[in-house]
Amino acid sequence: MNPKLPYILLVGAAVVIFILSCMLLSRGKQSPSCESKHHIVEKVGSTSQSLVFADLTPEEMVQVVRYLRGNLGVQLVDASHAKPSDNCIASVDVQVPAKAEVLRFLDGGGARPPREALAVLYFGNQPDPNVTEYVVGPLPTPAYHRDVTVQKYGRKVPYHRRPMLGSEYMQVGAFLEMVAFAAAPTFLKEVFEYDGTNVAFQTTAPHGFQSGDRKSWFIMFQNVSGFFLHPVGLEVLVDHSSLDISRWAVSRVFYNGQYYRDMVQLESAYVQGRISVEKVKRAPQDGDFSSMKPRATPAALFPLQYEPQGPRYSVRNNHVVFQAWSFAFGMSVNTGLRLFDIRHKGERVAYEISVQEALSVYGSNCPGGMSTRYMDGSFGIGRYTSPLVRGVDCPYLATYVDTHSLSETLRPSKKKASLCIFEQNLGSPLRRHYSNLQSLYYGGLVNSALVVRSIATVGNHNYVWDFIFYQNGAIEGKVQATGYVSSSFLHGDGLRFGNRVWEHTLGMIRTHSINYKVDLDVGGVKNSLVAHDMAFEMTRAPWSPEQQIERPRLTKKILDTEDQAAFRLQSKMPRYIYFAANSKNKWGHQRGYRIQITSFAGDHVPEASSMERAISWARYQLAVTQRKEEEPTSTSIYNQNDPWTPTVAFTDFINNETITNEDLVAWITTGFLHIPHSEDIPNTVTVGNSVGFLLRPYNYYDLDPSIYSHDSVFFTSEQDFTACEINPVACLPKTASCLPNLPPFTYDGFQN
Repeated sequence: MNPKLPYILLVGAAVVIFILSCMLLSRGKQSPSCESKHHIVEKVGSTSQSLVFADLTPEEMVQVVRYLRGNLGVQLVDASHAKPSDNCIASVDVQVPAKAEVLRFLDGGGARPPREALAVLYFGNQPDPNVTEYVVGPLPTPAYHRDVTVQKYGRKVPYHRRPMLGSEYMQVGAFLEMVAFAAAPTFLKEVFEYDGTNVAFQTTAPHGFQSGDRKSWFIMFQNVSGFFLHPVGLEVLVDHSSLDISRWAVSRVFYNGQYYRDMVQLESAYVQGRISVEKVKRAPQDGDFSSMKPRATPAALFPLQYEPQGPRYSVRNNHVVFQAWSFAFGMSVNTGLRLFDIRHKGERVAYEISVQEALSVYGSNCPGGMSTRYMDGSFGIGRYTSPLVRGVDCPYLATYVDTHSLSETLRPSKKKASLCIFEQNLGSPLRRHYSNLQSLYYGGLVNSALVVRSIATVGNHNYVWDFIFYQNGAIEGKVQATGYVSSSFLHGDGLRFGNRVWEHTLGMIRTHSINYKVDLDVGGVKNSLVAHDMAFEMTRAPWSPEQQIERPRLTKKILDTEDQAAFRLQSKMPRYIYFAANSKNKWGHQRGYRIQITSFAGDHVPEASSMERAISWARYQLAVTQRKEEEPTSTSIYNQNDPWTPTVAFTDFINNETITNEDLVAWITTGFLHIPHSEDIPNTVTVGNSVGFLLRPYNYYDLDPSIYSHDSVFFTSEQDFTACEINPVACLPKTASCLPNLPPFTYDGFQN
């Protein structure tokens, strides 16, 4: 044996160990962090101009409140603890200037319109209680106010129409606990184990059967997590119409299928053994089946989306730029997310796209459920926009925007991260073709779109509001519904009105209707409405006259009047309906934007109903009217509490005026029928509960504008498709092999 051999083997082993160690270390080496690059150069002027639509700043809100308190000559109390007999500020929001003024500023080099606020005040402490709306300006230093109530609504707004304040709900709660419940101590103790803390209530609306009523059913639930699913069978009708709280009274009581005059009669019947009692097992504090706590432990992490070279969009103040798109955004305290001055390739295609209302109509054999028609704008879709949870409500690396509002208080409130903006790879091609005939090639474009999102939690309802911008010039408005279902206590013939979802819980049938305002300006302000569709025609084959062919042909119709352009909810509507410009594309066609609606709405409330006019916008899946400053919204926050004499009746907008070559607005209604089922427990999922509309270019361009996208992929069989300069996707192992910079998780939702 060679005496040097052991040393040679040791040296060789050391070399092998060193090489393996280097390989392991190199494999274990962390990828570099992704660099953030600025891909968009934005004109400062466009950002400055978009501020004409901007929400009020907290400082502006403070100045408006200070001005009102010092210049109206009346005492204004804080609405958060106001009594019905007080004067208070209900809300302050931006007053968007008239469209003509804005366009002179944006397009004609005119002066910037004065910045103003709209303040809604409740005057309960005066001989003629009423609701008054003031325009206050100019901001940031107010010097004038003017009453615009009669100008907007044609009359004063009676006090009984005012939306309920949070303080009024608290006052009703105190009345129930200290007055109503005190009249039935034995019943409450023995049936519900009532201890003053274990009962929650949910209100219903509208409040009665005729103008002037303010009588509300309050449905009792166990006060646990997800209380909406824990009805106990007791509902109380409270008359809170008097401005003197001491005069409030119980008008009727319902328990387990039976009606009683008041709580005193209920207590007496119970003590005498004349009540059929259905005891509900007391639920744990977490709600048990209604709890949102996970039933499984965490496992492999879900997929994340990131931008390897940073965001490809910019958000500055209220202005967004994404590829060929630009627009301004805002958050109305009543109606929520809205967009203005939407442009593609520098040309305005829409002046305003906004949510108008979210309506839900319930059915039940319990009084609270059967009388409920929630109009969420009255409660405040924007006011109840909730802070977003990073990584769940929106992608983790989305841009999160704080919003500010002033509602039912004297001070502005801030909702952190209540709006998000992100680019989303939808995981499918926007367009593609694989050719294996004649020539061999592949061409495609990833469907990457910009999403603007807010989520409103109005009671049990959670609405995910999206506006989505695609590379082909299309805009999508979409709403996804989730949250808890509202429930009734299951008794008698309850299954005629829904499904049983737990032992005593009836998931009530309901319809959801969503209304949007879409002010398209296609190739200019003046547009016409055109309908294209198809019809089969019979013809003889020219080459074989004895044979017959059925062929589809194009049908065309110009819709001249508002009556022709009002399409009832379940009626047949032309499948291609579009706003047509006064200009033509290269091929001689009128440039247009098509409206395409996605909806599976339930039936509308019968028009014979005494309250139907208040929600008459929901009669129509689409209605196109002349745009008028005096018709800014399809409804009013005052319609909820007096639908029998609506402050705004949308059907009055439709009066057969011409809509040819006019400034037009499309009012779009979309919705769905919801019959709750066991899979809605504990929470309704968004899958299958998504509706909305698309605005799609229709001969607006000479060809698909997305062909100019930098994301396009094309290669032939003769090219080296692994080369970066030929196929950018081949570069991803290099350009995208980085780790995203994930900021720490924070959430401020519980501080609002």
